[in-house]
Amino acid sequence: MDSAWQSVLSVHQRIVDNGDKRTDPWLLVYSPVPVTLIFLLYLFIIWAGPRLMKHREPFELKVVLIVYNFTMVGLSVYMCHEFLVTSWLLNYSLLCQPVDYSTSPLAMRMARVCWWFFFSKVIELSDTLLIILRKKNNQLTFLHVYHHSTMIFNWWSGVKYVAGGQSFFVGLINTFVHVIMYSYYGLAALGPHMQKYLWWKRYLTSLQLVQFLLILVHTAYNLFADCNYPDAMNAVVVGYCITLIILFSNFYYQSYLRKTKKHK
Repeated sequence: MDSAWQSVLSVHQRIVDNGDKRTDPWLLVYSPVPVTLIFLLYLFIIWAGPRLMKHREPFELKVVLIVYNFTMVGLSVYMCHEFLVTSWLLNYSLLCQPVDYSTSPLAMRMARVCWWFFFSKVIELSDTLLIILRKKNNQLTFLHVYHHSTMIFNWWSGVKYVAGGQSFFVGLINTFVHVIMYSYYGLAALGPHMQKYLWWKRYLTSLQLVQFLLILVHTAYNLFADCNYPDAMNAVVVGYCITLIILFSNFYYQSYLRKTKKHK
């Protein structure tokens, strides 16, 4: 037992020692323990939440939803701007961009927006809590839980080890999509009278699929190119994108194509 615990401590020490020293002092970055505890709390809420809400009326959270979703729009706009402008000022290459581990103002600016992107994924776990409190349990799908819970680990790793470089492309594309996605949710939260203006929900799912395809192609190219960026990180992103493409394609089929066939 002591030997196993020592092995765990040894692995933990290697994880914390090999990170980016610039980002180590930032909230939730130095050790994987805090983000792991957040993940376990998230799973507990998913398990306990619906049970606690079973015999209760759903909460009326209209104002909360409006404020939350449009706040996420604002945060996504900020991050998208920072990824775009900072990568432009640094003359980032789309094909091969190593991480700049210096403490120059622009390198630190890119590292900071990577941290904000990671932290936004922690904030987005609130999506699930709002679903549970409103008793919209049909939205609590495997895709939803998988996507939200894995993103916090993916981007913790990004900030811990590669805060910049090729990582910017994922952040740039994803924050752009999230501007549109949270705008949709914010408008939907305003009330039923907005439904006639929200005919484009189907195209939002299509945009998410295009996002994953772009990231897959971009990362796969970099995986096989001669570029000073960790292949292990690229391999994780490629594998993750494939799982999301499969899951979102199934969601698209079940939500739109299958329903269309039934109506014919």
